[in-house]
Amino acid sequence: MPSKQKKIQILIDGSNFYHGLKKLGITHQLSLDYATFFQDLVQTPNYHATYHIGKIKNNPSDPHTVKLFIGQQKLFNHLKHHRVAITKGYMLKTDGKYHEKGVDVQIALDIAIGAYEKSYDICYLLSSDTDLIPSIKKAQKLGKKVIYVGFHKSTSHAMIHNCNSPHKTLTKEYLSQFVK
Repeated sequence: MPSKQKKIQILIDGSNFYHGLKKLGITHQLSLDYATFFQDLVQTPNYHATYHIGKIKNNPSDPHTVKLFIGQQKLFNHLKHHRVAITKGYMLKTDGKYHEKGVDVQIALDIAIGAYEKSYDICYLLSSDTDLIPSIKKAQKLGKKVIYVGFHKSTSHAMIHNCNSPHKTLTKEYLSQFVK
């Protein structure tokens, strides 16, 4: 009798992913073929991917936010084209700088709720945020595997230690094959 296909979930911390790509010199997310990248990463075309990001509000009186808003809308369309769901937090402006809010909490909830509801067997987590460790531990207690996916030269040793082995490391050489 053939073995049951594992249910795969991919959770992406959008800000973490953006900055990781930027450090590798991949500066335009719209050039990344997410579908092919994810299939190669998890070694199956059968997965569910969710990109978590703080939503930028369009403020027509501020040309900078208009530019950011338009860029984010292009990213959303690109992600949808590659079968990636989008979960939005929000952006809070403090002292002239924007900060993402609600994104890490949503990722933690997706890890824990997905484990309880048995919506995945293996979760590939593209985030180096150690605040996620309690939800990772809970998912593991429920028999789920959480695989950490980090960027070369900025991997989190705490995430490697607390997630299941083997972890995955993203390098420029590896990701370049998915850049169009």
